[in-house]
Amino acid sequence: MKQTLPPLTALLLSLLAAGARAQTPAPAADSATFLLHKFEQRIGKETYRLTRSAQQHTYDVQFRFVDRGTPVPLRARFTLTPGGEPLSLVAKGNTSRFSTINDSLQMLDGGTRLRVHHAQGEDITDLKLDPKAAHFPTSGYSPATGQWLLLRYWQQHGRPAALPLLPAGTVRIREDGHDTLTFENRPLVLTRYVLKGLVWGNELLWTDPQGRLACIITNDAEGDKIEMLRQPYAALLPTLIARAATHGMRLFAAEMAAGPAPGPAPQTAKSTKPAVLAIVGGTVIDVVQGISLPRATVLVEGGRITQVGPADKVRVPKQAQVIRAEGKTIVPGLWDMHAHFQQAEWGPAYLAAGVTTVRDCGNEFSYINAIEQAINSGRGVGPRILKAGIIDGDGKRPLGIVRANNAAEAAQVVQRYKAAGFQQIKLYSSLRPDVVQAICQEAHRQGLTVTGHIPDGMTALQGINAGMDQINHLPFVAQLFTNRPDRTLVLDDTTATRVIGILKARGTVIDPTLGVYEITARSAQDDIRAIEPDFQRLPQPLQALFQSMGTTPERAAQARPILASFGQLTRRLYDAGIPIVAGTDMGFPGSSLARELELYVQAGLTPLQALQCATITPARVMQLQQRSGSIEAGKQADLLILDANPLEQIRNVRRVRLVIKEGQVYEPARMRELADFGK
Repeated sequence: MKQTLPPLTALLLSLLAAGARAQTPAPAADSATFLLHKFEQRIGKETYRLTRSAQQHTYDVQFRFVDRGTPVPLRARFTLTPGGEPLSLVAKGNTSRFSTINDSLQMLDGGTRLRVHHAQGEDITDLKLDPKAAHFPTSGYSPATGQWLLLRYWQQHGRPAALPLLPAGTVRIREDGHDTLTFENRPLVLTRYVLKGLVWGNELLWTDPQGRLACIITNDAEGDKIEMLRQPYAALLPTLIARAATHGMRLFAAEMAAGPAPGPAPQTAKSTKPAVLAIVGGTVIDVVQGISLPRATVLVEGGRITQVGPADKVRVPKQAQVIRAEGKTIVPGLWDMHAHFQQAEWGPAYLAAGVTTVRDCGNEFSYINAIEQAINSGRGVGPRILKAGIIDGDGKRPLGIVRANNAAEAAQVVQRYKAAGFQQIKLYSSLRPDVVQAICQEAHRQGLTVTGHIPDGMTALQGINAGMDQINHLPFVAQLFTNRPDRTLVLDDTTATRVIGILKARGTVIDPTLGVYEITARSAQDDIRAIEPDFQRLPQPLQALFQSMGTTPERAAQARPILASFGQLTRRLYDAGIPIVAGTDMGFPGSSLARELELYVQAGLTPLQALQCATITPARVMQLQQRSGSIEAGKQADLLILDANPLEQIRNVRRVRLVIKEGQVYEPARMRELADFGK
């Protein structure tokens, strides 16, 4: 009879074994398969096969997933010496729906020279190398095999604090601890590592007790979270996603505790929450009345605004922490009504840009819940999160694992979201019309509103008739209008009058996301700083991602009148009294919200009207206007101190001096530092 060790003994032995293996990477198996996921949905797989010879070990990798109907295939070959030193890397294919790679790197002359081929060999670069220095070739986040080989190389070379990458860049790797999970009714101890430098922010990588790669949670080349999980451990995915959220926020908490960056105001250089706070002398923008109150004082106690008025009439308590705001402008904290909180770094990036509330329009269930809990408990840093739970169906291009294909499934999914504290339901593209109606009925019965895409085969009017309260993305609305030959919209015919009348009568809320279309339709040859002035502050991986995003000059020229027409439609809807809420759908972390407001002003809204689209209007449509959205006594103390007045120039909303969320003060420079942005 086989003897079974007590659980505690088994766990101890497992930990000891993991420690003993830490210095010597385990030998590689001849092959392995990793399952690829988005929104917890399995979308593909990666397989490597190892061929050994006396001179070299060759890893041939096939990586492929299908994301919302679009194939993303990649082939890679890593060649190393039997001792693990790199010899070459070839990578060809796609790294996301919108990005490609076709590179090869080859070590020459005994490792003293690196030859780099780009774009089928048309661009060849030779780089000199120090043969005694450690360095490793990489193609970015994918394939998982490449990250595992990088980790083994780092272990073999003494675990340096920083490891140069080839052809450029640096990665920082550190062992971060262990996670004990239950696997096949036994404790399984995974060793956790943090990698920084391959993508924006922290990646989390786990190895199993045999030293094999178990899981990587990272972001792909379009900024979406992606999970790569060793096939035998498939059942552990939800647990690891939740752990990733918790660990990501913990890393930020640790960095904040390490001390603030130097700043001009020592009392606010790090996040603080004074019992009583007085902001004295600034101009307060009242977004409800549409007026400005110069030389005002705002008193805050216990995270709530207690008084707003002229500075000479508001008494400042002796115990108050005072922030002098003469020459500054005080506005409500901004709302991003179309966020996708894909990684912990979004938290400080939002705060740095003055965003104190986000509506997360679809995420992994366990991940967004863990992120929200970490922020609310003070273990992480970020804006308040309002959760919209995503639901899709089994169509041609489904997203995620939360599906509803009949009325019973629709009710069950809505009830699960309600029980988990979600405020809204988001519909996606593959739902059937009858299921859309069932979701809306159950959501309304549960006190939730419904937003989202218009599913394939439906029109926006059909979605509204089925019960949708809000619509994400302006093109779904634009499809209801008459098109000219150049695809611009006719906004003054009988069709336009009828459509706008229906939207107004139903109180339909529109989230245009104009900035997304500007980014994707821009000429990739244009200076991207025209739409993101702080582009050079972005981390290098994000700069590379956004610099290549766009299209040809010819297509960009064709798109300009269409984009202008979208702006005109936004203005037409606003003037008709249809609620417009500002959202970004990711874009530049945090700061894309400022660009969204700039586009509204370009379309004809006043700066005040644009500011209302990111403050009081979102609060109203989310039925939170009694506690947020404006600077009034009794409301949460969510506000910004700006160096210039956005009512004079809307771009001044970018000039954030201090951010206050529920009375807690955040210094933007420190938040950018946490998000790995430049100064």
